[in-house]
Amino acid sequence: MFLHLGHTKLEVFSVSRAFALSCYKETKMFPNDERFALTQQIRRAALSVHLNLAEGSSRTSLNERKRFYEISRGSLIEVDAAFDIAEDLGYTNKENLVHTGELIIKTFKMLSKMIAQENV
Repeated sequence: MFLHLGHTKLEVFSVSRAFALSCYKETKMFPNDERFALTQQIRRAALSVHLNLAEGSSRTSLNERKRFYEISRGSLIEVDAAFDIAEDLGYTNKENLVHTGELIIKTFKMLSKMIAQENV
């Protein structure tokens, strides 16, 4: 917000931000009794995707940077799995998740590419 560092100019940073916002909006529709369970878990993991990407980008060590990107990607996978459960419980459906799903796939591909580049 205030620090205009290199990671804020990355497309993956913008996509992960849109992903986190989409998750927050989607979970607003979940039942109130899920407020401290599935809703919170999805929101925390979605935010983790964005924040670990930001923190990893600030690391000078290749291994550290890669590790933060891997954590970010792991959180993304966690959200994907959580939405499977949410759908099974009838809290949402594939039609509601089209935009979020597109962001999951796009973010996953971008993070995977960044992780692979760190191996070089």
